[in-house]
Amino acid sequence: MVSEVGLPAPIARAWARVRTKDPVPIAVAVRERRLIWVSGREHLAREFPAAALALPYPFAAALSPIRCSGGEVRGGFLLLWPAGHVSGLTNRQYDVIDRTRTAIGDLVRDGARRGRPVKAGPRPRLLGPRTAHAADGRAGLVALECLNRLPEGYCVLDVEGRATLVSAPAADLLGVAPSALLGRRLWEVLPWLADPSYEDRYRAAIISLQITHFVSRSPAGRRLTFWLYPGLSGITLRITPGVASSAATGTSTGGVPSGEVTLDPVVGGDRTLRVIAVHEILNLATALARAVTAQEVLDLVADHVMPVYNVQALAILTAKGGRLRVAASRGYSRQAVDEFDGRPVIPVAPEDRPFDAAKPAFFSTWDQLRATYPDAIRSDGMSAWAFLPLVTSGQPIGTCILAYDRPHRFSTDERATLTALTGLIAQAFERARLYDVKHQLAQCLQSSLLPHTLPHIPGLDVAARYVPATPGMDIGGDFYDLIRLSDTMAAAVIGDVQGHDVTAAALMGQVRTAIRAHASAGGSPGDVLAHTNRLLVELAPDRFTSCLYVGLDLRRHTARLAGAGHLPPVLGRPGAPARVVDTSPGLLLGIDPRAEYATTELAIEPGDVLALYTDGLIEEPGLDLGDAIAALARRFRPAAGRPLHDLAETLIEPATLERRTDDIAVLLLRATSGSAAG
Repeated sequence: MVSEVGLPAPIARAWARVRTKDPVPIAVAVRERRLIWVSGREHLAREFPAAALALPYPFAAALSPIRCSGGEVRGGFLLLWPAGHVSGLTNRQYDVIDRTRTAIGDLVRDGARRGRPVKAGPRPRLLGPRTAHAADGRAGLVALECLNRLPEGYCVLDVEGRATLVSAPAADLLGVAPSALLGRRLWEVLPWLADPSYEDRYRAAIISLQITHFVSRSPAGRRLTFWLYPGLSGITLRITPGVASSAATGTSTGGVPSGEVTLDPVVGGDRTLRVIAVHEILNLATALARAVTAQEVLDLVADHVMPVYNVQALAILTAKGGRLRVAASRGYSRQAVDEFDGRPVIPVAPEDRPFDAAKPAFFSTWDQLRATYPDAIRSDGMSAWAFLPLVTSGQPIGTCILAYDRPHRFSTDERATLTALTGLIAQAFERARLYDVKHQLAQCLQSSLLPHTLPHIPGLDVAARYVPATPGMDIGGDFYDLIRLSDTMAAAVIGDVQGHDVTAAALMGQVRTAIRAHASAGGSPGDVLAHTNRLLVELAPDRFTSCLYVGLDLRRHTARLAGAGHLPPVLGRPGAPARVVDTSPGLLLGIDPRAEYATTELAIEPGDVLALYTDGLIEEPGLDLGDAIAALARRFRPAAGRPLHDLAETLIEPATLERRTDDIAVLLLRATSGSAAG
């Protein structure tokens, strides 16, 4: 977030950083380059449940990408309305938003070209709303004199919650002098108003621009009703004795109307920390449930915690071989990370101040840290630290470090909230760590089973590319191979084993071995697949495999193909449109031991390129498979003399731009005029 208007700083800072892949409206608007309209709370909960949990208030919103005239997206912006105020955007509003986002986009683009790019600072820039200046400087005094005549108390708060006007009856009801409130937040002067339930009513009024209220009890035992009337420049606070039954009349009753907040006051506490306690923990817990890597866990924690706590650096450390290892970090320099790496797990500490690695430790200054940890290294000029142990099932698995660039006093509420956060972080980090181990094992197994190099065969130019699924996704069973059968004969294979786990990767190796054995025995493409199919039915009756086998006769410039439920290859010729080859595919391998596979013959002239691929290259949610194959054929443009590796990169690049749920394997074969004569 670069700048905002109309929200208090604590609320704005909670949304200061939003990951572009998060399932929240502004991220989707930017990612999908479209305007999103949210009509109200139910609509938000239905379409974006994570955002509805973080902001459970009635409001409508329009979220738009900032797109310059050239179509490039440079950011996004959000507009809020009170719920029910508008049912949808008018054509005029759509036009204004469209013109505005283009104008902002062009300004941002032009600034970057001039060497003055718009950059987000550590905190959002808060822009105050424009207010009309009264011609008479005594207008405020006149308004105050009028309010002093009324029996109820009135306070005017700006968007940051600071009192700009306090009537005498309000001061009497609150039990404090007006001068003590002016320029300050009420909950800072009156600790009994620093309560999470009251905070929720305040946030609801600010965000939804709807009247809210709550009932509190002063230290003297007096019940007071607080009505919050929001506006663009802040909130007018109306205070009445007793429990008011109506915002309009302020009539006092002995009972409590439905929906009133009547919790006993909680003394003390920092308002910003209560924002975290009430809303950010829930929001963070929802986000961490999706994290599957250590770095992703840290990124989510950093995005949700650092802006609100004003933390400058964050790291997660683990222990290995009696030494600390940096599993992930944010805000620390490369040099600082290197200094952390390899440090002893248990620091030397004075006997009278033992350091317990299983308990949170808070150091407000460098001197405090040095007194407990004499061998500490001061990295990046940090001046205060929170060491939060990550413990699961009673066992420590690491430490989360929060660092501040200046001395920082940790209040009781802050310590409690940070300690609570460590439980969420520990569970997510342990899950991600175990997933990383499993994923690395499966990847290592799969990569070891794929051919490291392809054989050189005269008369045949080849290129292969394998791209694993996006980190965080399960491993796949895609495979390819090139088999030299003789000086003029070769076989190419590509396939995909069902499943995304270690079993799929292991079965992929067995399929490759079986195909190699039957191909070397001289069987036809159909026979090779039939023999392999019968073996798979016995080995893994619950797993199926798609496969395409191509036998190449480089002397006769022909290819014989047989398919087992695999995608058809694409044949490209320089200067001519590529075409999809019909292979008459049979059943997937591993289903029916009696299945037969037809063989198709295809002429391949020197210069022709045959593309074999797996479904990860073309499949997209909502896109018809036939249309996807046709689209691949349209962009498959082999050119004479162009290296096949470059052509493979061109095919794969569009599929690697988005988060992928499947692996990609591509094998390109080009006949050349250099085949052996016999």
